[in-house]
Amino acid sequence: MSESIETLDFDPDALRDRYRRERDKRLRADGNQQYLEIAGEFAHYIDDPYVDRPIARAPLDDLTEVIVIGGGFGGLIAGARLRQAGVESLRIIEKGGDFGGTWYWNRYPGAACDTEAYIYLPLCEEVGYMPKAKYATAPEILEHSRRIARKFDLYRNACLQTEVNGVDWDDRESCWVVRTNRQDAMRARFLILCNGPLNRPKLPGIPGITEYRGHTFHTSRWDYAYTGGGPDGNLDRLADRRVAIIGTGATAVQCVPHLGAAAKELFVFQRTPSSVDVRDNRPTDPAWAASLEPGWQRARMENFNTLTSGGVIEEDLVKDGWTEIIRNLISMANFRGKNIDRAQVPKLMELADFRKMNQIRARVDSIVRDPRTAEALKPWYRQFCKRPCFHDDYLPTFNRPNVHLIDTEGRGVTRITADGVVANGIEYPVDCIIFASGFEVGTDFSRRAGYDVVGRDGLTLSGKWADGVRSLHGVFVHGFPNLMLMSNSQAAATTNFPHAMDEAARHMAYVVDRCREEQIATVEATREAEDAWVEEIISVSRFNEDFLASCTPGYYNNEGQPNRRSIQNGSYGKGPNPYFRRIREWREAGSMAGLECRRVSGQAFSAGAGTPS
Repeated sequence: MSESIETLDFDPDALRDRYRRERDKRLRADGNQQYLEIAGEFAHYIDDPYVDRPIARAPLDDLTEVIVIGGGFGGLIAGARLRQAGVESLRIIEKGGDFGGTWYWNRYPGAACDTEAYIYLPLCEEVGYMPKAKYATAPEILEHSRRIARKFDLYRNACLQTEVNGVDWDDRESCWVVRTNRQDAMRARFLILCNGPLNRPKLPGIPGITEYRGHTFHTSRWDYAYTGGGPDGNLDRLADRRVAIIGTGATAVQCVPHLGAAAKELFVFQRTPSSVDVRDNRPTDPAWAASLEPGWQRARMENFNTLTSGGVIEEDLVKDGWTEIIRNLISMANFRGKNIDRAQVPKLMELADFRKMNQIRARVDSIVRDPRTAEALKPWYRQFCKRPCFHDDYLPTFNRPNVHLIDTEGRGVTRITADGVVANGIEYPVDCIIFASGFEVGTDFSRRAGYDVVGRDGLTLSGKWADGVRSLHGVFVHGFPNLMLMSNSQAAATTNFPHAMDEAARHMAYVVDRCREEQIATVEATREAEDAWVEEIISVSRFNEDFLASCTPGYYNNEGQPNRRSIQNGSYGKGPNPYFRRIREWREAGSMAGLECRRVSGQAFSAGAGTPS
């Protein structure tokens, strides 16, 4: 190890102990069950406030070659890659009034991406668009989603304002039947599920939540009729109102500055503080943009992904807070991938992480004037235990006299009354409660999707996955012919979600194209290939198991309850780059190993060996 590591300016053992104590404060026996499902009396929290009038159309019972469920980035990228593969008979079903997914729903003031726009906005080169700044705002991202849909003719045959409520495999006709809230019973040869990891809002299960008599809404359905203003802020109708916001994750970090600037009083209820680093947004340099060579976006995405996955590249193209921890590692260890034992890398990563989080905590002290408030805003956990945040106005907001941080020291809000919020034994009367409680992540797929999938012989996806996800590549599922999923489970997870979505979309388009060319009627994972992939997922996920167990509770570690099922449902443990390489080599081999195919004639055969390459 290098001299710099031997002369650390902090005590690693003391930090590990502090992290453990802070984690233990927040452990709860109910895990994901602490959140309420938005249904029944809570269903109004997911109404679409952005639609003026419903689209009128007759129910559909037609046959389409490929149906994609979900019109967010995943569905858009899948649609684009299918179009490039020559698929004309294509339909995207989306419950929102337009494409965009998360960025259709998230229109709260200050909403923006916290991953560099040059890599986050998908298909920039394909559609000929350059983001306006390093970090794009929600309106720009929503418009980019529409741009992709226009470029690849995805509005044609699309069903917007349409919610799927049932999916069944018709074995006799070798097609999927998709039922919706518009009385549709449309059919498709292939079905691709792009419901997305962040699509169903959740509410905290706080006692008394139904007793409150004031105004409430969820940040994913921002009520501008109540607050005034728009995505840029200026929430003028809050000037005489006391507002509570429950939650201090990535969404709250972006909207709290606007609430603090507008409300008569703002009460920010915190269970666990976010890690908030410098954002330093800046406009795109036209000269730099003009200098880029073809293929620049993919090269930049791969550079970023390598660094954030723990790899080492001499040049960091993105140079942001996500990649800084790897730059710290390189600096601390003089590491170039060959002069230290690779087995030492996890320990060195931990030390680099300690140093980075010390900087994050020091930043709080340098900005927040009240020492008690500053101390409460300091995150005591590893940087990637929770989603890191980047913002230049969040911490200064707590210097405003009308803004009050109500830190619950890990316990959360005690209850909600008819008039306000109770925490730490004190009731805070408020006129409005805003829930910044995020989206469901660790709940069952069918609950998050809003429907179940019924495969061959009546097998449901929820039933098959009752003891954990089972798939090949995280894409194909035995017992569910011609079904493909775009998901983090048993596939790639990366900070830059659209990169993983694009790799999955290329994989799916390849299979659809092969089936069309070779007159394959049905394709599905063999049981043997699925079993082998599940065992590999469990085996390689152990690389990350100890790290997740040490983390403060959150959706990254199943709310502090990592177990065999959550590990099995997790991403490919070797990291996204090895996963991308694995599925690319599978395609290049050309044998479609691990898939059982049936010709249009009815002839069945296994494509390649039972175990995937």
